[in-house]
Amino acid sequence: MTNKTKADLMLLAVTVFWGASYMLTKIALDVLEPFNLSALRFLIAFVVSALVFYKNILKSDIRIIKYSLILAVILVGMFISMSFGLKYTTASNAGFLISLAVIIIPILSYVFLKQKIEKRVLIGVCIAPIGIALLTLNSQLSVGSGDLLCILCAFLSALHVVVMGVFTRKVDSIALGVLQLGFAGILSIVFSLFTETLRLPSTGISWGATLALSILCTAFGYIVQATAQQYTSATHTGLILSLEPVFSAILGFAFLGEILSPRGYFGAAVLLLSVLIAEVGFRKKDVKAKEIDV
Repeated sequence: MTNKTKADLMLLAVTVFWGASYMLTKIALDVLEPFNLSALRFLIAFVVSALVFYKNILKSDIRIIKYSLILAVILVGMFISMSFGLKYTTASNAGFLISLAVIIIPILSYVFLKQKIEKRVLIGVCIAPIGIALLTLNSQLSVGSGDLLCILCAFLSALHVVVMGVFTRKVDSIALGVLQLGFAGILSIVFSLFTETLRLPSTGISWGATLALSILCTAFGYIVQATAQQYTSATHTGLILSLEPVFSAILGFAFLGEILSPRGYFGAAVLLLSVLIAEVGFRKKDVKAKEIDV
């Protein structure tokens, strides 16, 4: 199994957890305010991650700290715009608009990193939004304040993937992934203290949602993403992450009894097809690389 294949599987696992994050965030926001939830999510994730990877953190230098702070600012912007966006728009609108990151990533990579967009990846990128729209878009889509916040979240999400891809090739990816969570937690606490009433979850279900968001979606998710992105491109990462709405729909059916419309199931199939098209191109490149090495 090549490093790229391992990275793909790691990112796929992350996508499953992130697919559940919409449902978990909605549950937690019934009790907590956005900055408060963000602070708890990132700080718990940091503590758990730091206990496991403390050796990596102790070896951190000023460059890792600087890169982590930059990523933390982007992360906080992402989750705050998503949290407020989910308050003022429907889940289907949010799912579609935030998933637009899959289109923005290759554009940012091309503009700022001069990375050529390969033909098969470009086809996958073009097909993916169709699947996302079929899966999540309802007939009453309107551009309100919540929708604009979700568009901002999509841009910041794409920016985070691109910047992460650059930074992980320069420093220890695990230390980078852990420290960004700590800085994001500190920034969120500061905003919460000035704009909200900082509190802990008051119910068992809100605690469960917060812990799942912290440990699975955040600690596991962002450290694995940082590690995996050493072996794959930002555009390819974005394609795999575009499967979030698919897993969100599957988990919604399994735990909440939600059923997709025929159009939704067709959209999920189109999304899977878009990733498979891109995957074929990467698999061929891996085979050619092996032949050259031999």
